[in-house]
Amino acid sequence: MGCNQISEGLAARLQGGVLSFPITDYTANGHVDLDGYAQRLAWLSGFDPAAIFPCAGAGEFFSLDGQELDALLRTAIESRPTGIPVVASVGYNLTLAIEMARRAEAGGADGLLVMPPYLTRATQEGLFHFVRAVCDSVGLPVLVYNRGTCDLAPDTVKRLAEACRNLVGIKDGHGNIEVLVALRSTLGDRLLFVNGMPTAEMFAYAYAGLGIPTYSSGVFNFVPGIATAFRRALSEGDRAVSDRILRDFFLPYTAIRGNTPGYAVTILRAGARIVGRGAGPTRPPLADITPAEYAALEALTESTAGLAA
Repeated sequence: MGCNQISEGLAARLQGGVLSFPITDYTANGHVDLDGYAQRLAWLSGFDPAAIFPCAGAGEFFSLDGQELDALLRTAIESRPTGIPVVASVGYNLTLAIEMARRAEAGGADGLLVMPPYLTRATQEGLFHFVRAVCDSVGLPVLVYNRGTCDLAPDTVKRLAEACRNLVGIKDGHGNIEVLVALRSTLGDRLLFVNGMPTAEMFAYAYAGLGIPTYSSGVFNFVPGIATAFRRALSEGDRAVSDRILRDFFLPYTAIRGNTPGYAVTILRAGARIVGRGAGPTRPPLADITPAEYAALEALTESTAGLAA
């Protein structure tokens, strides 16, 4: 199968359901817990995610070293059910990103997610060459996480789409509607666009209105039934159900999440603990939510369990 066919196959699969970005399991002394991670993926896979993205934002890419990234990716590949693609995260600087990309390809990953470059903000020309070099280093389908230090302009995305046949998509975390309209108008169906905003469900109506129904779901980590029910209601146009889930779960959830920077990840870890799927201690620099916030999240999770029906 050619590169274009492989790329098109992954892009089509990603549009078929919830994208899972699992949290990472740690032991009590802070080491990566591969057995716990395998059990977590087995549980989440029972809710039929469209794809698994290990070690991305929710999985704390920024807190993992190269050996840990490789081991977690290998665990994800070995433990996934047949047919669910695994997309590896790569990044930091160009040299490391290319090394990670090649190891991921050799290890059996189905695609790559290029994370924003480490720390520095760059010109559009610099970002173009960064993404292109990663794409050129492998034959895998590639998505780019357009967030933080990566802020691609429409013209740059157009150049990348023309230069890199294995570039299949953009995961957008900026939420700039003007840019998204320009991208959709310019590129049509050439690339898959993914709503990658924090708690993407809160932005799902706006993105779907732009022709971007695909999104990543952080809460899939602890309430996969609610995440799946919302995705189904959104795809079927059942506003009564999706409105109810937004009102009863996501609005109060984001009120807790928005209290402190970094909670977008740690609130997921707290939620996993609440439902009996704890992932161990939080790694610095992230900090746990407070006991009062934990109690509020626990009450919310218990009170909205019926929304998954």
